Formats: sequence, structure tokens, C-alpha cells
Amino acid sequence: MNSSAMQTALRVLMVAAMTAASGQALAQSSNMSFFVTSAGSDKGADLGGLAGADRLCQSLATAVGAGGKTWHAYLSTTASGGSPAVNARDRIGKGPWQNVKGVVIAKDVAELHGKNNINKQTGLTEKGATVNGFGDTPNQHDILTGSQADGIAFTGAEDKTCGNWTKSGEGSAIVGHLDRTGTNPDPVANASWNSSHATAGCSVDLLKKTGSAGYLYCFASN
Repeated sequence: MNSSAMQTALRVLMVAAMTAASGQALAQSSNMSFFVTSAGSDKGADLGGLAGADRLCQSLATAVGAGGKTWHAYLSTTASGGSPAVNARDRIGKGPWQNVKGVVIAKDVAELHGKNNINKQTGLTEKGATVNGFGDTPNQHDILTGSQADGIAFTGAEDKTCGNWTKSGEGSAIVGHLDRTGTNPDPVANASWNSSHATAGCSVDLLKKTGSAGYLYCFASN
């Protein structure tokens, strides 16, 4: 085989390998039913309400070939203006849920709010990337939820949801820690995946102060 033919053959092999890899990635994404968003809102915790948060989940899933499912953000809202509270646990279907690599993070709602498998290694984005946690720069392990540990919305007048995900300045929201481990030296690293503490505010900069990039947990409900 002359050099020209060899180069052509190598190019064909490279294209075939890239096509196979792309096909495998799309297959993995199509089976994905849980991810952490790779991006937040440019308005901090102002997500455009639950509808806007769901659109973010759906668009990110669609971009990686998983748009055939119905995606919802794991967020609670409090009762306001005659509208009842919404519980995050009631928005996400029945499970089971798995990440882009096929790792099951919970088989059902009870396990999700009990002994689930969400941590830095399994809480991957829709692209299969890990999210910065404690010890990384910047730390982005605070995931917006507005929820109690059992996935139920808070009661009372204190803001726990940045105005039901419509505020980008003053206010506060409850976040969970994605990177829980048994050995992490962060004093609150072993706190709840969905209800660890409140943010310093609702803007992009104030979310950053407590380790949040405004990322969300997204679940396929079908």
C-alpha cells in the first residue's frame, strides 16, 4: 500500500471511530434520566419560575440527545398569592433514575430521599462532566432546591426559594450539597444532598459566596 492509500485508510478508520464514539455517547444520553445542569441562569436564582427551570432542564437534555423525555427541575415553591405550594418530590416521576453513564442514583422517590447514590462521582452533568466541589476552584457544589430534606416545600414567611425562583437580588434559597462524602473535611459536606443551608442571596455573585453556580438537579418524569 502506498503512502497516499495508507493515509486515506487511516482517515477512514478515524472517522469510523469518531462516529462509533458519537453513537455510543448519544445512546448513553438517550438512557439518561438524571443530571445536574452544566449551566445556570444568567440571572442567578431567577429561573423564570418553575416553568423556566423546566425549560432549562429540557433544553440541556435536548442538546445531548435526551430531549425525548419530559424533564423537570427538582425545585419546591412556597404557597403564594393563592397558589399552593409545590413539592420537588412530586415533580419528578417515580424513578428509577440513572446518570449519563448508566449509574442508578435512586430506584424510587423513597430511596432518593433516603440512602441514594448522589455524590460528586455520580452527580454528573448532561455532558458527563463532574461538578466542582469542596476543594475545587471555584466551588460549585450548592445545588438549588428550595426544599426540605424529604423533598417537601417549606412553610412560613421566610424566603427559601428566592421568591419562587423569580428573584435575582435580595432573598435566599435552600441548596443541597452534591459532593457528600464520608471523609470530606468541609464541616457541612456530609449534609443533605437537597437541603443543606441557605444562600447569601439570589444574584449570581451572592450565590457564588456560598458555593453555588445556580445549578439544578434535573429528573426525567417519564
